[in-house]
Amino acid sequence: MYSNMNSSTHPMAAPEIAVPALPEDERVWVPQAQGVWFRPLMLNTMQGQWCNLLRVRRSGILSRHLHPNPVHGYVIKGKWHYLEHDWVAETGSYVFEPPGEIHTLVVPEDCEEMITFFNITGSMIYLDAENRHTGYEDVFTKIDMCRAHYETVGLGGEYVDQFVR
Repeated sequence: MYSNMNSSTHPMAAPEIAVPALPEDERVWVPQAQGVWFRPLMLNTMQGQWCNLLRVRRSGILSRHLHPNPVHGYVIKGKWHYLEHDWVAETGSYVFEPPGEIHTLVVPEDCEEMITFFNITGSMIYLDAENRHTGYEDVFTKIDMCRAHYETVGLGGEYVDQFVR
């Protein structure tokens, strides 16, 4: 039984997160590459997981990568595909990426803006055309990117703390 009878949440539980997915303040979007941003929703340091929106306002190849764990995605706006597959993820599409699959994310020429929700555990391992490791991202590099960006744009580095669990 919880020590506070008026609460339905265990005192050791992390607080919930309830934020507008599409923020009005553009500064919340963290630049990742030219024409590419992410909006953190939850950064789970205990499980190495992050949930974010990926927003792309350019066409072409974004990255070639793999994940050691499954990835779940939901397309909110626009469309994209992987060079290695014949399907296109369009607005309203759900995408499951199995662990270990190498894929190359592409936004087509006729898409002005793509926004996709991703739930990722583990890391993104970036690869070149010969499958050589060129970099990675995980929940901690995401937190570092957010903290630096939010400091630069005047929100303060601690702004990211609301998403960290």
